Amino acid sequence: MRVIVHDFSGHPFQAELSRKLASSGLEVEHASSAQYVSGKGHLERQPGDASTLSFNGISLPMEFEKYSPLARLKFERRYGRKWIKQLKAKPADAVIACNLPLITMYLFSRFAKRTKLPYVMWHQDIYSAGLSDELRRKLPRPFAALGGKLFERMEAYCTRNASHVVAIGDAFKEVYPGWKVSLDKVSVIPNWAPLDKVFPVGRVNRRSSHLFDEETSLRLVYAGTIGRKHNPSLLIELLRTAIDDGIPASLVVVSEGEAADELAAIAAAEPTLPLRVLPFQPADVLPDVLGSADVLVALLEPEATKFSIPSKVLSYMAAGRPILGLMPEDNPAAADIVATGGHVAPPTTEGARETVSWLAPLHADRALVTKIGKQSREVAEAKFDVDKVCAEFNEILEAITPKVVSHV
Repeated sequence: MRVIVHDFSGHPFQAELSRKLASSGLEVEHASSAQYVSGKGHLERQPGDASTLSFNGISLPMEFEKYSPLARLKFERRYGRKWIKQLKAKPADAVIACNLPLITMYLFSRFAKRTKLPYVMWHQDIYSAGLSDELRRKLPRPFAALGGKLFERMEAYCTRNASHVVAIGDAFKEVYPGWKVSLDKVSVIPNWAPLDKVFPVGRVNRRSSHLFDEETSLRLVYAGTIGRKHNPSLLIELLRTAIDDGIPASLVVVSEGEAADELAAIAAAEPTLPLRVLPFQPADVLPDVLGSADVLVALLEPEATKFSIPSKVLSYMAAGRPILGLMPEDNPAAADIVATGGHVAPPTTEGARETVSWLAPLHADRALVTKIGKQSREVAEAKFDVDKVCAEFNEILEAITPKVVSHV
């Protein structure tokens, strides 16, 4: 069976699933956008990979402008058309679609329906909700409302016409009946982090000197995308409050984009502020980047809480470090953080200031950092079972492609 796993973002755990599916005997092409800027997984063949695994980085002769509606619409249409052209040239028996931009996903769904191509919609977020929010920022209210309804109908179409839907949390099931999606074809498979690619390392490692100058400071690291669902000003509030309260903290932000540029400008304007902003780092050094920290920080705004489960928290858990989450306490990631011995506070200025009472003992007692970090990794090892996930996806693929003759 030839399967395409198309994860637009190119994140680590989706690449791990492709590796596992290939090792189980499938011919797997892992596709992703070569232009989308984010923390990437290992998107090329590694020693030990099955011979039936290949990678396809799709690019266009134009920029991906995330927050420009018209430019993004043009990009997503051209991206979808290019991928469909590839599908026609080298057909698949089934597709697992993950994190595809909504216009691209809609074009693909229409193509799949016409050609009877089975596909799994691996649903990571309610994409139409985020797009509707962006329209409200850019357009007058009546036009934004019309656009929002159109986006929701498109996402409902993609979900309804999928051969199977894999949602990352139970909250998605609240939406599907209104979209006329049968819950009989829905599986809930929580996200995870690849434990063999993200693992605990020493605080002093091959990347730590590139991140931090001060050995004795309480090292804070935020690593990941900073989008509309995150408030970067909370990172500055957290750092300044810690310093004002006598904790010699320092902060490294590993990210790219508008918010990262704003933080870099603050760092440049205040050279005495112990803040450093770095671009996304290669996947091979991610354990060292995360391992350089005493505390790993995650952000999530209240309106994103039901459906957006930040995958960075899962990588943080695998890295074996204490985690601080400035996020709503009802988000599933918040429960994971608490289970690891980390701390969750509201994503507000007051919440950021309140966390200092949790940070102070960590600076005073290095053994406490080690203890919580060990617990964090233990929870990750107990929860993340990629073999089980692979078996579930294999079962789904077999169910939606019952008459396929294997190409392998």
